Amino acid sequence: MAQPVRTNDPAVREDASEELRRLVLRAKTGDTEAFGTLYDRYLDLVYRYIYLRVGSHPLAEDLTSETFLRALRRIADFTWQGRDFGAWLVTIARNLVTDHFKSGRYRLEVTTADVFETPLDGPHIPENAVVTAMVNDRVLRAVRALRPEQQECVVLRFLHGMSLAETALIMGKKSGAIKALQFRAIRALARALPADLG
Repeated sequence: MAQPVRTNDPAVREDASEELRRLVLRAKTGDTEAFGTLYDRYLDLVYRYIYLRVGSHPLAEDLTSETFLRALRRIADFTWQGRDFGAWLVTIARNLVTDHFKSGRYRLEVTTADVFETPLDGPHIPENAVVTAMVNDRVLRAVRALRPEQQECVVLRFLHGMSLAETALIMGKKSGAIKALQFRAIRALARALPADLG
């Protein structure tokens, strides 16, 4: 699956940005193949963002589908300003997640499918799979215990690899505020996790 290009080479970044701009413009004119390419490119980003917020694969799949459905309906309104198209999609996803939790119709639950997703054969011997799952679970619980803004900042910055500028854009804050939020979140995680974890 194609991922957004992240590089320090300005020429490569400019080419990738121009290619993305052309894809978005084609999608805006109703080119379903161009929208399909955008879908393939950003599906993983949107899904992971939602899953880390809601903690349920079926719900994350539903909200991811709804994100792309809304994007398809609203793509004609998208204005290209050099802004990453992925940030626009994550903003839609963020609003859907917020609406979901505000609706009061959600339940936190762990399904057996989620528990047994880690393969236990080949290089994934049972002992390693169990230890890895326990560490991942502990870190995920620590992230979920953060204040909502800190949680979102950590997810965007470290799990999705977004820049300070992209994170600030999605969260509607200035880069300096994101730096401060990130610093406080990391300190809170350091206090919450035992020193020997991992």
